[in-house]
Amino acid sequence: MAESFWADYKVEPKRKFRWVLHLDHIPAWTLKKVTKPSYTVSEIKHSFINHSFYYPGRVEYNEVEFTLVDPVEPDAASTLIAILKGMGYVIPSAYETATQTITKEAAHLALGEVKIQQLGGVGIDGSVGGPEILETWTLKNCWIKEINFNDLDYEADDIGEITVKVRYDWAEFEGGDAKSTAPTERMDI
Repeated sequence: MAESFWADYKVEPKRKFRWVLHLDHIPAWTLKKVTKPSYTVSEIKHSFINHSFYYPGRVEYNEVEFTLVDPVEPDAASTLIAILKGMGYVIPSAYETATQTITKEAAHLALGEVKIQQLGGVGIDGSVGGPEILETWTLKNCWIKEINFNDLDYEADDIGEITVKVRYDWAEFEGGDAKSTAPTERMDI
């Protein structure tokens, strides 16, 4: 079985460099790296005499982080500051504006929809109009939690980068092969 796997020219693994992150206000060409959604299932411990028993608890989605280059035009730093202001943040320079606060609705609307798509290759015949979309992750109720602007350094000639952490309530997944679902029957070992 293993030998036929490697001998099959149609077998293609998902590749880490074939992806697109769709953001409403940031061009895709400025993005450099992104983490896919991940989740953690909490556990509940029950102690009985000298034994511990564990039960699955709630599902919590972990933050997604992306890194982008900071071009002069369009200025990514200015765009991210505008998103922060759109979330409802105001510098407290006057009493009238100091009472305004960030809301989840405003934070989500300022960032807009966030989708991560993993792409496949184009067939050898070239007839495909573009790469196949293998999977799509859509972040629901997302908002920017953290922005880290790049460091400045006289001894470096690197391109400036910005790292952004996004918090969301859950992620919806589209794609994959229906045949590769988890087993529904109990297996005794």
